Formats: sequence, structure tokens, C-alpha cells
Amino acid sequence: MPLTAGLLIIASLGATMTPAKGDDAVQKVAQSARYNALVQQLDSEHDRIVDEIITLVEIPAPPFKEAERAKAYHDMLRAAGLQDVEIDAEGNAMGLYRGSGPAGGPVLVLAAHLDTVFPEGTPLKVRRDGTRLYAPGIGDDTRSLAVLLAYARAMKDKNVRPRTDILFVGNVGEEGPGDLRGVRYLLTKGKYKDRVKAFVSMDGTDPERVVNGGVGSRRYRISYKGPGGHSYGAFGLVNPMVAMGQTVTELYKIPVPASPKTTYAASVTGGGTSVNSIPNEVFMEFDFRSESPAELAKIEQRFLSIVQDSVNAENTARAVREGKIVAETKLIGDRPAGLTAQNAAITQIAAAAIRAKGMTPQLSASSTDSNLPMSLSVPAITIGSGGSGGRAHALDEWIDVEKAQSVKGMSTGLLMLLTMADMP
Repeated sequence: MPLTAGLLIIASLGATMTPAKGDDAVQKVAQSARYNALVQQLDSEHDRIVDEIITLVEIPAPPFKEAERAKAYHDMLRAAGLQDVEIDAEGNAMGLYRGSGPAGGPVLVLAAHLDTVFPEGTPLKVRRDGTRLYAPGIGDDTRSLAVLLAYARAMKDKNVRPRTDILFVGNVGEEGPGDLRGVRYLLTKGKYKDRVKAFVSMDGTDPERVVNGGVGSRRYRISYKGPGGHSYGAFGLVNPMVAMGQTVTELYKIPVPASPKTTYAASVTGGGTSVNSIPNEVFMEFDFRSESPAELAKIEQRFLSIVQDSVNAENTARAVREGKIVAETKLIGDRPAGLTAQNAAITQIAAAAIRAKGMTPQLSASSTDSNLPMSLSVPAITIGSGGSGGRAHALDEWIDVEKAQSVKGMSTGLLMLLTMADMP
């Protein structure tokens, strides 16, 4: 990032702000005729927004195969009146809403992710039960995609011109193995990478939640390999299963801090040939997370040393005449940890907007698309799209589209957006 862009970020939404100043800035927008006109449009278009949620959630978007949904979203962004609508080289669909500032100036990114955790072939037909809609991925994160469209359309229709350009993004690669690839490309290789003033991810529904801490993660697949053999005839030879088991046993002896919260998990395993064979290869996948980059690095290094110690122990304990045990280490996930300060302007504005709507802001840490910009010192938070929902990542995932609470939640995010986009 060029020095000038970094200085711009520090001077704007990354700057510190007291709660009182955050409340003042939000109230100025909340009392404006333009904001209230936009809220009225969200109210009048609520049925259309619900229809767009249904349309989008029924388009499959499994990890690394979001192209069909991205194309549909691209067309919706264009229909909403955005400029420079495109799908970039990584698959992100985006469009620019021009503010009153000079062309080519800073941009405020508002993003929601296109991908879901569900594999190809998952039934996606929406089921209604009163005001509840059920479908895999409907709250994580399809509702947010439709809310972004509603904001852009309302601002265009009412000719609202904030100070800063707003880049509306449907990004790929947020879930699981996607490893934040969409936002990573956007902020490190994409054409807007040197212009991003701040980043807001809309993910999930809870309108009171403000994620200002990015939980980092490192994920490994360890393959333990050996000569293998008959369980009876080759008894006494080294067994990769033993080395793997020793790794798990020693890993779970490691104490970790409760604050900053740091965790580990042995999560997926497989391998072997048959019940009467010493396996020649087994594997296990491991997940490590922490709110602290330093603690994450510490647990990672301790784990890697345990893997090697476990291999060495098995090669010492049993015969190696047919070959030794080796461990192949593959990094399969890397999400950087990060933090946007509680007193940063972007955090204070979000909290003030939630208070202005009669709710209580809840600051939290999680693993979202905001991890990436946080790691680059770009002010970033993740917020909810409004309403309520539950059972995320389950086949019976649901959202409630009861109009009053739905519009209240959407108008909260809109209040944040306009206040942030008006800052110098």
C-alpha cells in the first residue's frame, strides 16, 4: 500500500473517536431528510428484497464454484445503477457508487460473501413458514447480498451523494477452504487495492453485533507415511498411526491462554488399507486459532515440533528395517489475526448507530472477511444485515423476514454506511 494511502486511512476511519463524537456524527445523519427517505424506500421495497434473497440463495455457490451466483449478482449490481460493474480475476462481483469527491479518490468497501459451506448437489429450495425462510446459506450470507443491493438502489433512486465512493462487493472465498481469497485479492491485487479507506463486511443477521477483532487461524494437513505391512506378519514394524496418535495426545496437553482466546483442534482424519494391515499412510487435519498473532505463532510452532517428536519416537520404538516413518506437512488454511481498536472511528460509528436504533452494541472477535483488511492496517469491522436468524451452516438454516425488525436492522447498517462515507 502506498504511503499516501496509508496516511489517508490513519487520518480518517482509523483515527480515534470518543463515543460522544460518534453519537453526534450518527445523529446528524439519522436526522437528515436523505437518510429518512432511504429508510422509507427500504420499507416500501421490502417484498422485493425478500424476493432477491430467495433468488440468490437458490443459485448454488459451493466453495470455489461461486461463478453462477457471481454472474447473477453482477447483473443485479448493474440493475441497481452502479458504475464500473465487473467480475474480477478472482471471481468477486462488484460495482462502484460514486460520491461527491474527486474521481479516483478513496473508497469505502461494503462487502458480503457469495459462497456457502454447502457442497454441490445440496437442495437449496426455500421453504416458508410464516415470516421465516429456510434454506442452506440464507443467513450466511445471502440476506446480506440482497441488503447491499437495496442500499445501492435506494441511494441511486434518491440521488444521495456521500463524500466518499462506495464499492459494493459480492466476494468469493470467505468460507472454510476459501481462506478469504476474494478479499485477499481485492485488497492486495485488485484495481482498488490502493484506494480502500475502510472496509465493512456484512455477514450474518444480528444487528447488535460488531466484530472488531479478527480471530486468526492456521490449518494443517499432516500425512504420516511408513512402509506398512501385514498386521500379523509384519508386527513390530513402525506404524504411522502411532505417530499420529502421539501427536494428538501431546497436542492436547498444551495449555493455552483464555485471553487472548487461543484454541486448537484435531478435526479430520483418514487413511489405512484394511483392518488387517499396518497402514502405509494416514492423515489428520488440525485447526489453530487465536485473537493474538503472537499466541497463534506460538501454538503453531509448538505443534510442528510435536509432529517431528512423534515421528522420531515411533522410529525409535519399533523396527525400521523396511523404512522409517516420515511426516509431510501441508498448510491448508491461513487467516491472519487482526484488530480494529474499540476507539477507532469506524467502531465508534457502528456502536453509535446501534444505540441510535435503541439497541445495545456487542463488540466481539470472530473469523470473517474483515481479518484480511485488519492485518493490512485498514480499518475494518463486520456487522449483521438485520432481522434474526439461526442454524447457520446447517441444512435447516433460517432467517425471519418480519418486516418491522427486518427494516430496523437494515436501516441500522445504512446509518453506519452513510455516516462513514461522509467522513473526510
